[in-house]
Amino acid sequence: MAATESNIQRDVMLACSEQGDTVWRNNTGVAWQGRDVRRQGRDLLLIDARPVRFGLAKGSSDLIGIRPVVITPEMVGRTVGVFLALEVKAPKGRVTAEQARFGAHVETRGGVFAVVRGVEDVPR
Repeated sequence: MAATESNIQRDVMLACSEQGDTVWRNNTGVAWQGRDVRRQGRDLLLIDARPVRFGLAKGSSDLIGIRPVVITPEMVGRTVGVFLALEVKAPKGRVTAEQARFGAHVETRGGVFAVVRGVEDVPR
């Protein structure tokens, strides 16, 4: 099977699940909303059209999740969730400046960020 971003993403989601992490696909982008006036094949004419942005944030990672971490007995012995952000890339894919900034922000706040090109890159 070709190493496409969607194939890698599926494998990474499975690997995360197997190691106890929970991840969700974070689709980002913009769509248009309005009243449907006329449809011609694949074309749609909208009245009062307005953009609707979706996804966590500009540059946010493809996979967003929670990693359970057991705090040491000195820290009350509770399990807490650590924010997990995985940017999935094909073998030659590049991280954008916005994606790098998002990853740095996650890391400075104690979360886990990684660029993954295969299951071997999933942080443990």
